[in-house]
This record gives sequence, C-alpha cells and structure tokens, in this order.
Amino acid sequence: MLMLYYHLNKPFFQRKSKISASRKLMLKSLMVAKAKEDLEQELEEKEEQKLQYLDEKSPPIHTSGMSLAELQKLCEELHAKIDLVDEERYDIEAKVMHNNREIKDLNIKVLDLRGKFKRPNLRRVRVSADAILRSLLGSKHKVSLDLRANLKSVKKEDTEKEKTVEVSDWRKNVEAMSGMEGRKKMFDAAKGLNQ
Repeated sequence: MLMLYYHLNKPFFQRKSKISASRKLMLKSLMVAKAKEDLEQELEEKEEQKLQYLDEKSPPIHTSGMSLAELQKLCEELHAKIDLVDEERYDIEAKVMHNNREIKDLNIKVLDLRGKFKRPNLRRVRVSADAILRSLLGSKHKVSLDLRANLKSVKKEDTEKEKTVEVSDWRKNVEAMSGMEGRKKMFDAAKGLNQ
C-alpha cells in the first residue's frame, strides 16, 4: 500500500539526484575552464581584427625624403580622413544614443505589460486612537477614548516665568565688563539701583 502511495504522489517526495556531488563539481569546473578558454580566444580574435582594421585604414607613413609640397599634400589628405572619421563617429554616437533611448522605452513598456511598477513613496497619515481601535476591534469598539483627559494640566503662568530666566554666556559678560566701558556700565547700573 505504501509503495502505491509513493508512486501516485511522486512530486511530494524529493527525488535523489543521479549524479554525485563530486561529479557535479568536476563537471562545473570543466564548464568554467571551457568558458574561460572561449573568452580568451574571443579576446584574441577581437585584438587581431582591431589590428587588421588599423592596418587597412591607416598604413604607416614614410615622410623621409618628401618635399614641403608633398608634406603639405599629405597633411591635407590626413585632415580629410580625420574629418571623415569624425563624421562616422558622430553618426555612430547618434545611432547608439537613439538605440539606448529605444531600449529604455521598450524596458518601460515591458514593465508596464508585466504589471510591475515602482512603489510610490508612502505618506504618513495621522490616525486617531479611536480609528486604530475601530480597525483592530471592528464593531466591538464602542467606547471612545480621550487620551488627553488623563494628562496632567500645566498652568501657562508657570511656564512663562520659567522662560523669562535666560542663561547667558559668562564670557560675554566678562568681555563686556572689561575696560573702562564696562566699569562705566557697572557704575551707571549701581547708580540706577540707588535712586
């Protein structure tokens, strides 16, 4: 009976892999080695193609034994070639920028089609204690709580008196009272108290 249950519910049991762990590791290392060789070979081919292109487009220049007129003509030819290369480079840059823009637009369309959007920044919402209790307890919540009722009341007069006392920096007092001006201020203050 257990065997019949096992055969009917194969997806629920985890199957053992047929390849051992050491064999998997060996195959993985072989694949990595092959990929590394392919990458090196591709880099060498790209370098060879680059050298061939440079040899075709810019052959070595022999300026020895040339007259001034020939050198000027050679410079003009080189400037013309440079202009052509700059035009090609500009065209290719424009194509690349256009393609990048298209890729970006297509990526946005793909995301829209998949239905995956960026989450907007959430705003903080002020919720009263009654609303929280109503959402948690549902219809059971009947009593409204006034949380401010249990707070200690403070008289405004006491707070205003405390605010009038200011702590000043003692260094400013010392600087202000030093010298003749400070002595005069002290003298005037003492004179005002006596009257």
